[in-house]
Amino acid sequence: MEEHVSFASDRLRLEGVLHLPESRPPGEPHAAFLVLHGFGSNKDGVGGMTVARMLAGLGYAALRFDFRGCGESEGERGRVICKEQVRDTRNALSFLATRPEIDPVRIGVVGQSFGAAVAVYAAGVDRRIAACISSGGWGDGAKKFRKQHSSPRAWKRFSAMMKEGKRRRRSGKPMMVPRYDIVPIPPRLRGNLAPGSIMEFPFEVVETMYAFNANEVVGRIAPRPLLLLHSANDSVTPTEQSVELFQRAGKPADLHLIADVDHFMFSEGNTLVLNLVRNWLDKHFPSRRASAA
Repeated sequence: MEEHVSFASDRLRLEGVLHLPESRPPGEPHAAFLVLHGFGSNKDGVGGMTVARMLAGLGYAALRFDFRGCGESEGERGRVICKEQVRDTRNALSFLATRPEIDPVRIGVVGQSFGAAVAVYAAGVDRRIAACISSGGWGDGAKKFRKQHSSPRAWKRFSAMMKEGKRRRRSGKPMMVPRYDIVPIPPRLRGNLAPGSIMEFPFEVVETMYAFNANEVVGRIAPRPLLLLHSANDSVTPTEQSVELFQRAGKPADLHLIADVDHFMFSEGNTLVLNLVRNWLDKHFPSRRASAA
């Protein structure tokens, strides 16, 4: 069952879709997950819908929603500021916890790419988040950008863009930056972007991503469970970003590097990935309290 919902975040109206399992035992509320989309994407991407429907099939509720400035949500279009997205996540949790069919102390978060970085950071700063799953995420914005623009020519171009953006900001003439100048995506993978994805962003977005550092808070997630998934040869987000998150995480934390997928692993519907998630959930965050007992 899917229900369109909306909730407030910093006086903005955010839009989402709540997936509920077909049935539940009388008097037993559902464990749930917030499903966070990628950079400038939206709730209707294939990966997010795949995860939400998989979770519902396993007995969880799942809320996929548009961050502010994305999809159908209110907010300045393309203003994707990392810590504002963290606030959106925390406000989504507050909303979901009010629903009578949801267990308010058993709400986790799952994110992809940019959404994975936000998920890890949110779980690190908000103890209400009961479990965290990160797919293709990152923990150090500066290191991520340096590797994404690794050739001397690419780094020179990125550095020049950063310099020009700062100069224009000081002069009061904000600069817009094309999506692929921020996060390069090989042409063969661009079809994985959700319809309606944002293709141009204010320069402020680049600055905040550069400074965003989930590595600083990932250790605070423990003893709540953390699952880190990453392509072993990721064409978008450097694989070592998840390795570094794992090195800084407490226990229990699991890291899986998967060889036969690329960055948009949930969009691929890979059986190995989906089974990894199912098995991890069974062990660390079962859908029913009775199973945990």
